[in-house]
Amino acid sequence: MRPLHRVAVFVWMIAIAFPFPAVAEFADGLAAFDAGDYRAAIAAWRPLAESGDSDAQVALAGLHRAGHGVPADAVEAMHWYRLAAEAGNPVAQLNLGDAYAQGIGVAADPVSAYVWLSLAAAHGRQWPERRRLEIAHTMSSAQMAEARARLDRWRAEH
Repeated sequence: MRPLHRVAVFVWMIAIAFPFPAVAEFADGLAAFDAGDYRAAIAAWRPLAESGDSDAQVALAGLHRAGHGVPADAVEAMHWYRLAAEAGNPVAQLNLGDAYAQGIGVAADPVSAYVWLSLAAAHGRQWPERRRLEIAHTMSSAQMAEARARLDRWRAEH
């Protein structure tokens, strides 16, 4: 076996033998959520979300939006969705785009809605594509130009 292959096999064996703590912590939060213990889910997910885990950010956003384990707070939910959306999480992009379309937790903004829904749709999701087209029909040509410019900047930076 070549040395590089030995390293790859070793890394793979370590990953199986010692699962990443974040995976276990996320699973703990999921188990708590499924059991209806939203406070325990928040306790498991918040540290992960604060450290940049986009799945935990989306999960935490959903709890804040629905008011599970915390008072319902759309602004706080959008904070977590934004962090995850900026990290490229398509679920967060979809939820943030729809929030901008409806003005939930953020000021209604069809340009931002179009941008985030476009990014979510780029992951092969059909609902954000349909929603994006609905919004496009309400936008002026100047708004469409701004949305396209923002998308171009996003793609260049990511």
